[in-house]
Amino acid sequence: QVQLVESGGGFVQPGGLLRLSCAASGTSLFISYTVNWYRQAPGKQREWVAAILSTTITKYADSVKGRFTISRDNAKKIVFLQMNSPKAEDTAVYYCNVAYHGQYWGQGTQVTVSS
Repeated sequence: QVQLVESGGGFVQPGGLLRLSCAASGTSLFISYTVNWYRQAPGKQREWVAAILSTTITKYADSVKGRFTISRDNAKKIVFLQMNSPKAEDTAVYYCNVAYHGQYWGQGTQVTVSS
């Protein structure tokens, strides 16, 4: 059973920096997983943000491309989402996700971008 725990959320000013973490446990196969970040803003559907297929293969939603960077530390079983120059519209609860013989989600971490 894969457990995912997000952390690092909070308040950030537009144009600032914030780094989210997703720590995995309960698995020895972490290096095999594609890990995704999703987000859900109030009143909106959950949307995909970014994915990391390996240490070098990454994909991004157009809305965050060039501003967010996803990376992973397989030894520590952690995936990061570096948020650079966040905008007010990035305000949401951010979730990490693994799809491997089932869907696994963390509990989410709130990010609020506001001046």
